[in-house]
Amino acid sequence: MTLQISRLLAAQIVSETMRFPVETCGLLLGKDSVVEAIEPCDNVHPEPATHFELDPAALFRALRRARAGGPQVIGHYHSHPSGIAIPSATDAAQAAPDGAFWMIVAGTDLTAWRASSDGAVHGRFDPVALAIAP
Repeated sequence: MTLQISRLLAAQIVSETMRFPVETCGLLLGKDSVVEAIEPCDNVHPEPATHFELDPAALFRALRRARAGGPQVIGHYHSHPSGIAIPSATDAAQAAPDGAFWMIVAGTDLTAWRASSDGAVHGRFDPVALAIAP
């Protein structure tokens, strides 16, 4: 499995996540395994320095747009500002085994993962190749 994203969108994610010392997050919008757009979201977790929670209102709006024919929500991204770009045990505890893509950013490192019920990492995530197109 490969998650495809344009160089421009990947750069926007890195730029956004590097602006803040807390975990930042957003939605990956597209079709199947192709990211066509991103939507930055507020991190509403009470401890944003070490955790994230997507703003549920932003997620609901994106899901409504998808039902009306807009791009599908295929996953989300979030940063590990003082960590590495692999899922943490906390990420695994929060993730539903729904097949959604998780993009994790640490500095300029981007990695992609897919949430599953028996993943190789923390029993929840499988690594996904990330193809960054020009």
